[in-house]
Amino acid sequence: MNHQALFEQIKKKASYLCVGLDPVMERIPRHLLKAPDPIFEFGRQIIDHTADLAVAYKPNIAFYEALGAKGWESLQKTLDYIPRDILTIADAKRGDIGNTSALYAKAFFQQMDFDAITVAPYMGKDSVQPFLEFDNKWVILLALTSNEGNQDFQMFRNEKGRHLYEEVITKSQEWGTKDNLMFVVGATRGEKIGTARALAPEHFFLVPGIGAQGGSLEDVAKYGMNASCGLLVNSSRGIIYASTEQDFGKFAQKEAEKLQQQMEKYLQQYCQ
Repeated sequence: MNHQALFEQIKKKASYLCVGLDPVMERIPRHLLKAPDPIFEFGRQIIDHTADLAVAYKPNIAFYEALGAKGWESLQKTLDYIPRDILTIADAKRGDIGNTSALYAKAFFQQMDFDAITVAPYMGKDSVQPFLEFDNKWVILLALTSNEGNQDFQMFRNEKGRHLYEEVITKSQEWGTKDNLMFVVGATRGEKIGTARALAPEHFFLVPGIGAQGGSLEDVAKYGMNASCGLLVNSSRGIIYASTEQDFGKFAQKEAEKLQQQMEKYLQQYCQ
């Protein structure tokens, strides 16, 4: 799925919603524990109730791999269940030396067949490049994250007065294009989304921090939207844990609908 194909999905659904799949055995509805694979069943029902509202799903790999081999099986089944016209993102935050990154890329892009993967840029070009060698696959590079600890390194200024996250966005565009490179830009950073957009006017941003982390969807659209939308806004806990009742999927759908309706308004306002 290239840049234009993703934009077509956004227009079709009037949505730029990414649903984060962060399954925790202790938080999923109790009745699912009777299922042969509770984690997959939880994800399946979330997907069933939100697939017409979402343009991307983002399984957080840690929530699956913490369960051992069974968790990897649940992840693959969940990935296979997601409709093929919806972008799939492995939230794996990989980042290692080149030959190790090449194997990570093979694992997630060839063996599992994800469309995209989150990658840490700290080790530089040779740790990112292997992921960019695959056709119709995306690297989503961590640039400006929504966690409190982003102040430790990302906001460091160099001798030119530029923040580290600004250097990451600028330098990495030498490695990839708008068809295979996105950036993580946190929703809790306000006007800094606008700074990131000025540095990467055509690239998609994956935006965490909406909902439970307090980010403003309005600010994200105001500062981050471009002519082809350019945004994938992620919501995880606010959707998938909206209810623990038997009909939890319907509650997830209602929360997703609320976001989609807001997104449609901002698309009409800013994406013309």
